[in-house]
Amino acid sequence: MAFHIVLVEPEIPANTGNIARTCAATGTHLHLVRPLGFRTDDATLKRAGLDYWFAVNIHYHDSFDEVLQAYPESRFFFASTRAKLPHSGFEYKDGDFFVFGKETAGLPQALLDRFPETLIRIPISGDVRSLNLSNSAAIVIYEALRQIGYPGLS
Repeated sequence: MAFHIVLVEPEIPANTGNIARTCAATGTHLHLVRPLGFRTDDATLKRAGLDYWFAVNIHYHDSFDEVLQAYPESRFFFASTRAKLPHSGFEYKDGDFFVFGKETAGLPQALLDRFPETLIRIPISGDVRSLNLSNSAAIVIYEALRQIGYPGLS
C-alpha cells in the first residue's frame, strides 16, 4: 500500500511539480482533480524540469466525487487553515488520502462541511495566512510516514 495526495484543481505547475517530486521520493500516489491550471503534456513537463514525472504514480480525475467513488473504503483527511486539529493530532494508516485545495482558495467549504471529523491544519503563526501548497503536502506526508516508520525509505 501507499499514502495518497489529492490536489483539487491545482493552479501552479511548480507547486504540483514539487509535490510530484515528493511523491516520487516517498512512493506516494498523486491524484490530480481537474480542471488543472496547467498542462501535463510531455513538452510542458520537460520545460518545467520535471524529468522524474515517470517515477510518479499519478491518477487523473474529473471531480473529487470520482476519487471518493474509486476508493470507497479509504480514509480521507482534508487540509485547511480553518481546521481545528493539527495534522499531527491523528493516527494515520498506510493507504490514507490527504486532500489539498487550489492555491488561491483552498478546498471548497461544501467539501469541508462534508468531512468535519477529518479536517487537519498545520500550525502557523497568526501573522501568516497559509503555507505554500507544496510545503504543506510535504509536511503532512512526512508526518504520516514518520508515524508508520518510513517503510521502504532509507
